[in-house]
Amino acid sequence: MSSLQRLSSLYTKALEKTVLALAAVTGLSVMAMMFITCIDITMRIIGRPLIGAYDLVRVAGALAMSSALAYTTAVKGHVAIEYFFQKLNRTGRIIVDTISRVLSMAFFVLLAKESWRIGQNLKMRGEVTATLQLPIFWVSWIIALCCGLVVLVILYNLFHPGKELLRP
Repeated sequence: MSSLQRLSSLYTKALEKTVLALAAVTGLSVMAMMFITCIDITMRIIGRPLIGAYDLVRVAGALAMSSALAYTTAVKGHVAIEYFFQKLNRTGRIIVDTISRVLSMAFFVLLAKESWRIGQNLKMRGEVTATLQLPIFWVSWIIALCCGLVVLVILYNLFHPGKELLRP
């Protein structure tokens, strides 16, 4: 096995493990939202709502959505316009697929850059959640890292056409 193949294999394995770890974060975040909401509703029945439930659910929701992006991209779970795509010949499909992947990578690079910048601004201004006063800059940074990971998954897909990184 050449060093380039070894490097490619190492890249693929690291990418798979990172995507699966973020999928676990997604699951834990959804579970946290459900748990917090159930506790809040139960406590409201006895007249003592859970303080900061909205803050916690909002943060968990942002983590769930951003960390699910890489997994969804890795299993090719995004909606595609297959009807129009299948009308093209093989060369047309390759061209359209390549252009759409490159544009997607550019979009997620821009999204990562802006999310990182927003996180820096939030940290600089000392922004916190409304009720619990938890700092929120790190949520934007996690969104930026997840978008960066999506770029790496799309790059994998670009060099391995017709093959998903993970099976659902």
